[in-house]
Amino acid sequence: MGILVVHNVSKRFGGLQALSDVNLDVAEGSVHAIIGPNGAGKSTFLNCLIGRLEPDTGTVEFQGKSLLGLKPHQINQLGVSRVFQTPEIFADLSVFENVMIPCFAKRDGSFELNAIKGVASETDVIEKAEQMLIDVNMIDKRDIVASSLSRGDKRRLEMAMCLAQDPKLLLLDEPTAGMARADTNNTIALLKEIQEKSKITMVIIEHDMHVVFSLAHKITVLAQGTPLVEDVPEKIKGNPKVQEAYLGGAHV
Repeated sequence: MGILVVHNVSKRFGGLQALSDVNLDVAEGSVHAIIGPNGAGKSTFLNCLIGRLEPDTGTVEFQGKSLLGLKPHQINQLGVSRVFQTPEIFADLSVFENVMIPCFAKRDGSFELNAIKGVASETDVIEKAEQMLIDVNMIDKRDIVASSLSRGDKRRLEMAMCLAQDPKLLLLDEPTAGMARADTNNTIALLKEIQEKSKITMVIIEHDMHVVFSLAHKITVLAQGTPLVEDVPEKIKGNPKVQEAYLGGAHV
C-alpha cells in the first residue's frame, strides 16, 4: 500500500454526483497527477483529501491513518501540506520573514521554538529559513517585501514555506495557474529539483499537460467525477479515450 490510499470515495451535492467510487494508491516518493477539465471533480477530490469536505462514502488513509473526520489543521499536523492555486503568503512581510513563520510554527497552530522540527534555538530558525530560501533559489531576495514579487517568485516562496513544515506529502492545486511560460518552466524545474532531492511525495492537480508530463510518474484521469484511466504518462499520451474525452482528439 502507498503513502496515500483512497478507496471508493464518492461525493454528491444535491442532484450532482461530483465523485463516484474514486480510488487512488500513491507510492511514497512519487509524483501522482490528477487531470481533467473543469467539472471533472478534481477540486472536490482534493478537498476530500485535506478535510475541507467529508466524502459520502469511501475511505482516505495517509500512512495507514484515516483522515476522515479530521479538520484541515489536523491533517497538516500529520505531515500533509497544500500549495493553493493562488499563492498564500504574508504580503506585507519580507521573503525571509515569510519563511521564518512556519519554522517557528508548531503543527497545532501555536508559535514557539519547535525541537521536533529541528529548531531548538533562534539561530536554528534563521539557519533553517535561509536553507529553505537556498533550496528554492530565492536567498538573494530574502529582504524583498513579498507583495512585490512576481507570481512565479510568490509560488517559490510558498513552496519554501510549505517545505519548512517538513511535510511528508505535498498537495499542489494547479501550481502554475496564471503563470507565463517562463515562470511555468521555472516552477517545473523547481519541483523536479525538490522532489529529486527530498523524495517527498507529491499529488498534483493541473490543467497544463506540459507540467503534468514533465513531472508525473503516474496520472489519474477523471471524467465527470469517475476515474477514466490511470497509467504512466507514456501510455496516457496515446490513450484514445483520454484524447477523446479531454482533448477533443488532439495529441498531447
